[in-house]
Amino acid sequence: MTPGARGHLAMLCFSALVAGSFALGSMAANEIAPAALNAARFWLAGVVIGAAALATRGLPRAAFHAPWRYALLGGLFGIYFVLMFEGLKTAPPVSAAAVFTLTPIIAGGFGWLLLRQRMTGRMALALAIGAVGALWVIFRADWAAFRAFEIGRGELIYFVGCVAHALYTPMVRKLNRGEPAVVFTFGMLVAGALLITVYGWRDIMATDWRALPGIVWITLVYIAFFASAATFVLLQFATLHLPSAKVMAYTYLTPSWVICWQYALGKGLPGPMVLAGVGLTVIALLLLLRDDAARPVEQKARTSS
Repeated sequence: MTPGARGHLAMLCFSALVAGSFALGSMAANEIAPAALNAARFWLAGVVIGAAALATRGLPRAAFHAPWRYALLGGLFGIYFVLMFEGLKTAPPVSAAAVFTLTPIIAGGFGWLLLRQRMTGRMALALAIGAVGALWVIFRADWAAFRAFEIGRGELIYFVGCVAHALYTPMVRKLNRGEPAVVFTFGMLVAGALLITVYGWRDIMATDWRALPGIVWITLVYIAFFASAATFVLLQFATLHLPSAKVMAYTYLTPSWVICWQYALGKGLPGPMVLAGVGLTVIALLLLLRDDAARPVEQKARTSS
């Protein structure tokens, strides 16, 4: 399997795991302060990734030169996760997942500004289709709300976090100096944990951890071990082998995965009009994958001519 193919497989797993954060997060968001939850999440994930790094490649001192890189990346991801759970207090999970699908087009812009990564015509079309599908879901398939651009408070808060996430993607590629994904992820997690702890210290101290309902602990374990530790490594790996816009393109699968999660948790299915918007995001992903598969053929044709 080529590095590019492994990058695509990593992002497929990433999208499925991330979707669980929306489904479970919406159930726990109003039970604990977002900063307190995410401080615990980053520390737990840091322990897991640190142990994995020590058991495999180790943590060489050279990997921690220029620690400001980890502070910058940890800060961006910290902003994203805190605002995600703040938004999930009022935004429905599928709607929030649709907001997440706007990150590819934003990441594509940041990828051009920071790395001069260019988009093909098909990639631009796919991103546009995906954005339309995302907006259709965000506005609950309500054309009047769409025309009036009436966005819920939760969706708007989460959108700001998604901008930070979109910037994070090309920044990983720009700031990585050859460090293995697991080592680089560990540095980012520790830096993020420190920053969120400082920011949310009052919320952390005010939280009665022993009185939290079970859903908070279930969500914390899931987001720390599956939606943090695992997805951070997957994302780091993919960003080193795929363009930023294509890495984030897999977020188009997130609403579909969230619908599966919601159904499995007994929350039912959204209406057919909303599902039509989700379908557009899937079409966008397929266009991007087709564009990726077409490149080797085009390059081979140029070589033989």
